[in-house]
Amino acid sequence: MDPTEPAESHPRRIRPQDHAVWNRKKMGKSTIYHSDRMLVGVNALEPGQQHSLHAHEGVDKVYLVVSGEGQFLLEGEQITMGPGELLVAPADVPHGVRNESHERLTVLTFLSPGPAR
Repeated sequence: MDPTEPAESHPRRIRPQDHAVWNRKKMGKSTIYHSDRMLVGVNALEPGQQHSLHAHEGVDKVYLVVSGEGQFLLEGEQITMGPGELLVAPADVPHGVRNESHERLTVLTFLSPGPAR
């Protein structure tokens, strides 16, 4: 699905894993949906990859694990999460994720409001 398609193309059933972009050199990112109010994306981490600690000014973020297991960093804590588990990173709070397992990690992300395009 093209994230630039107008919102009129929804509702549409979406399988997040179908949008995962795998890259051996760095974490893959793709956008499923983007509006001024929200961004929905997929992070794809090969074993050993990470998304370093960072924060979004004025933007809340939700991580939902689709497959695999990861170490999620939030407010100085490390939280292990697997499929079906989610974590909320409030605006301005540093967060990140590492894949320390031997399997791929697929994470659905929601950012609100959506970052400027």
